[in-house]
Amino acid sequence: MTISNHEPGAPTSAVAAPTGIISTVQPEAGLPAASPPANKRLLPSLLVNSLMLFATYAGLIAILLPIQIATIDEGAKEANLAIVTTVSFVFTLFAQPIAGALSDRTRSRFGRRTPWMLAGAVVGAIFLFGIGSLREVLWITFFWTVIQVALNFVQAPLTTITADRFPRSKRGGASAMVGIGMQLGGLLGVVLAGQLGEQLGVGYAVFGVAVLVATALFVVFNTDWSSKHALVDPFSWKTFFAGFWINPRRHPDFGWAFAARFLLMLGYFVVATYSMYMLTDYIGMSLEAATDATVMLTLIAFVPTLIAIMLSGWWSDRIGRRKVFIYVASALMVVGFIMPLLMPNMTGMILMNVINGVGFGLYMSVDAALMTEVLPNEGGAAGKDLGILNIATNIPQAMSASVALLIISSLGGYAMLFVFAAVFVVIAALAIIPIKGVR
Repeated sequence: MTISNHEPGAPTSAVAAPTGIISTVQPEAGLPAASPPANKRLLPSLLVNSLMLFATYAGLIAILLPIQIATIDEGAKEANLAIVTTVSFVFTLFAQPIAGALSDRTRSRFGRRTPWMLAGAVVGAIFLFGIGSLREVLWITFFWTVIQVALNFVQAPLTTITADRFPRSKRGGASAMVGIGMQLGGLLGVVLAGQLGEQLGVGYAVFGVAVLVATALFVVFNTDWSSKHALVDPFSWKTFFAGFWINPRRHPDFGWAFAARFLLMLGYFVVATYSMYMLTDYIGMSLEAATDATVMLTLIAFVPTLIAIMLSGWWSDRIGRRKVFIYVASALMVVGFIMPLLMPNMTGMILMNVINGVGFGLYMSVDAALMTEVLPNEGGAAGKDLGILNIATNIPQAMSASVALLIISSLGGYAMLFVFAAVFVVIAALAIIPIKGVR
């Protein structure tokens, strides 16, 4: 496998086919790399692989990591969790765009995306096997950082599959399938992790095996076209790093889409990251009861969220509109964040999770489709550019623990988290308005 190759005498610049056009013929040597159009196996494969990947994220972030941190030092659990997640944030900041850029340039007989997905799954599984036995914050931070980077190298190429293999008119449905996998995975991950919370080593290992097996099956049943002899520009470090800056003046739709996703995700994850500690410190539950309640809240929100994901993706493709669904989703999420303020008890938490589940479900599949439609140069560097857009998810998720800790300690406790989240979701919805290339 190589990440740079140039045929003697061939032109030194090329772009991929426009993302709205999916070639049905494998390109000949000397032409830009391409991937085969979607077959009948691809949609269910996207569902399964997304399910396993996001089950791992959910189980680790919501249950296993907080329990592991709390059992080390109960009195410093918030600060220690912030340390672990913030350090991993620093190292994973550009993991997805780098993974996407490397896969865009990769030339191998297995295609562009497959080698990096498999490598990420193998490394992630190895470190998941080891993290459960650790009892020092320093080593947990190191292992967690490697795991996050590795899983990003699985997720980045997987995210690009929608732009690689589906025409623009079908991306709402494909994104909905990923969204369903995220929701099912979130449920499965939290339930499974809740059952394995007292066996951390086993819990982490189970998720490591799941990611590895799902990724291997995905690449076997959805083989990519060989990119071994495809055209690619000569590699240049200057050009490589310069490609990570996309001028918002030249590509304003891309800039507004990035800002909107960043703001909404920050608002959402500031609440979601400390959901278990909210149950213990805001509602007054024990750690054991909070673990069971986290599973219950996920189950309660599951069906309405799943319905919202399926309807929004299909309906968005049918009417050819994306933005209106994001406005509705944002309004619902604001209502959801208000519920625990009005009712600081388990009822308020239940209402928040159900309403936010519907809102986030509406948002997920439509936002993912919208992101593939604001890419510069008709998606000529889809892997890198979608990776950059995914920074708008990774940064807020990674920094949310630190932001939440600051709000809790300096601005009035857990109640202010809900106010912060509602305000940022409103601002995020306003950032969608200037986007002109998507209806």
